[in-house]
Amino acid sequence: MIYDIIGDIHGHARKLKGLLDLLGYTLTHHPSLAIDYYHPPEGHRAIFIGDLIDRGPEELETLQIVFAMLDADVAQAIMGNHEYNALAYATLDELTDDSNPKYLRTRNETHTRQHQAFLDELPLDSQAHHYWLKRFYELPLWIETEHACFVHACWDEDKMAELKPLLTDDNRLIPEALQQTGQKDSEAYNAVERVLKGVEVPLPEGSSVTDKDGTVRRRMRVKWWLEDLQHQRIIDIARASTSDIAQVPQYAVIDHVDFELKTDKPIFIGHYWLTGTPKPLSPQVVCTDYSAAGNGYLTAYQFDTKKPMPLSADNFVQYIED
Repeated sequence: MIYDIIGDIHGHARKLKGLLDLLGYTLTHHPSLAIDYYHPPEGHRAIFIGDLIDRGPEELETLQIVFAMLDADVAQAIMGNHEYNALAYATLDELTDDSNPKYLRTRNETHTRQHQAFLDELPLDSQAHHYWLKRFYELPLWIETEHACFVHACWDEDKMAELKPLLTDDNRLIPEALQQTGQKDSEAYNAVERVLKGVEVPLPEGSSVTDKDGTVRRRMRVKWWLEDLQHQRIIDIARASTSDIAQVPQYAVIDHVDFELKTDKPIFIGHYWLTGTPKPLSPQVVCTDYSAAGNGYLTAYQFDTKKPMPLSADNFVQYIED
């Protein structure tokens, strides 16, 4: 089996169709389901690594393409932080004892702006909006096969173990789990943040970073796939833009990063807005997010289960528009 692992689409259906064409998928009619879907070449199966929505101009079409492939059982998809955020943005907090009802994801200016492209096509509380939120619950937080691991941002088995009692047997959220993971600073919240957003470390006291969206942050993501994270300068292990890293004190050191990689299998992720020529992040980890929502290219990695290692830059496929 060859898994075509497709990076963050973010509502760019035109790029998705171009990449699927490049990978040899053909638009086909499924008579019993009465849908059109992209059928893979023989021996191939697609895996979408999350962040199907937000930012792009073709949100609904993207969802229709991906979920038609799921319904035809020629693909799998995992949840990204943007699908999770869409659920939290639309769901009232039922666990906090507060006379003023609030949503699990605050409907502030930043969050609304990040989610606006989706809401423009699928208006809040419309029938279509509710339909697609229901379908987001079908997306597992991670997938593990005998050959490889697939997760949106970070393969952390300790945090996954904390989440397991809240999830279905195949690692899907249920509404009660969304409530639990939506309680800020709880163990469940921190666990889902790790899986869907990655490993973060605190910046030195008094320091902050203002990111590309204008959000002020006091924590920074780090490259958890590096062999040695401990006792390193933040700027040496940070996974952030050059402009963000420039705002961090040069000699600030992190004494301990609370993370340990506990599998020998290849791991596939998205999320990190990489640029440049695609290559594995480490001998064990591949990211397929090459900034398709910005100035980059929608990217896939073709993983052959008969020849799983070594991971190779030769296995990447990018759709580059004329």
